[in-house]
Amino acid sequence: MGSTTSVVLSLEERELVILGTEYAGEMKKGVFTVANYFAPKRGILSMHCSATADRQTGRSSLLFGLSGTGKTTLSADPKRHLIGDDEHCWSDEGIFNIEGGCYAKAVNLTPESEPDIFQALRFGAVLENVVLEEDRTVDFTDTGITENTRGAYPIEFIHSAKIPCIAGHPSDVIFLTCDAFGVLPPVSALSPAHAMYHFISGYTAKVAGTEIGVTEPQATFSPCFGGPFLVWHPNKYAELLAAKMKQHGARVWLVNTGWGGGAYGTGKRISLKHTRAIIDAIHSGALAKAPTERDPTFGFDVATECPNVPREILRPRGVWADPSAYDATAAKLAGLFRENFTKYQSGVGPEILAAGAA
Repeated sequence: MGSTTSVVLSLEERELVILGTEYAGEMKKGVFTVANYFAPKRGILSMHCSATADRQTGRSSLLFGLSGTGKTTLSADPKRHLIGDDEHCWSDEGIFNIEGGCYAKAVNLTPESEPDIFQALRFGAVLENVVLEEDRTVDFTDTGITENTRGAYPIEFIHSAKIPCIAGHPSDVIFLTCDAFGVLPPVSALSPAHAMYHFISGYTAKVAGTEIGVTEPQATFSPCFGGPFLVWHPNKYAELLAAKMKQHGARVWLVNTGWGGGAYGTGKRISLKHTRAIIDAIHSGALAKAPTERDPTFGFDVATECPNVPREILRPRGVWADPSAYDATAAKLAGLFRENFTKYQSGVGPEILAAGAA
């Protein structure tokens, strides 16, 4: 061992040994890595996503995304059943959760911003790296230990959770990205080829102030939105996803939960209220009927109308003070997409390559 912390996995022995951590994430992601090996061998797709289900039809909706993009927040939806917030499998029977609870970020948590998660962090939950006041109340704004404060709680602590955590095949697959460049639209519809391209890319962005040395937005790509935990080539998971989406008629969407009107430091974060309205419109079917226009850089179809969302914010170029600055930033981000995808282009078909950024 070269450090006081060690996470060691043996698939042959089926053993996972974790030493010296102060973070439950190694346990859940260790088990997820095991699932990512065994599930595809059985034709089951293991997925880094949250899942909800329609209360009437039982059909599910999947929300993929890296940490900080809104998987847990947006899956805590009182209008729908919660299946789980982070790790699922898609089998021939439908969707099932492979966890017994949720693992939510706790920084700046309030009962107003996240009522379902706030009430779930009660006796029986586990808090990590948060600061307790003398009266044993929690100061969720204190990031003196780390900004990555967490709360783990049983799935049944969320009132809308469906027990057991299973649901029907998805009607919608949603890729969440926190675009700190302010380039991507709040919501776009993806063709099957675009869906595979963005699934294999797994894009989000880091922003200044969250990590040492980050002074401007930095693109982060994690294949299948779970790169560190994949065992097979990303295309194996992408092909499974494509086959299941085609078989069950799932629509695919790219939703930006990051910035608009400019990059981080200039523009504004897209409000959670508007993102929730977009997710509602996806689930109701309203967005599938909305008018769209083709994005000239990324080639996907941008929704130009959405109930309860201002029309002007749906076209990102129009809310930048300097449209030429938007064009330059979009070209920069497209170049980062192309550069990243060179790692995977030998393993994908021509239709997926053609769906890449211009």
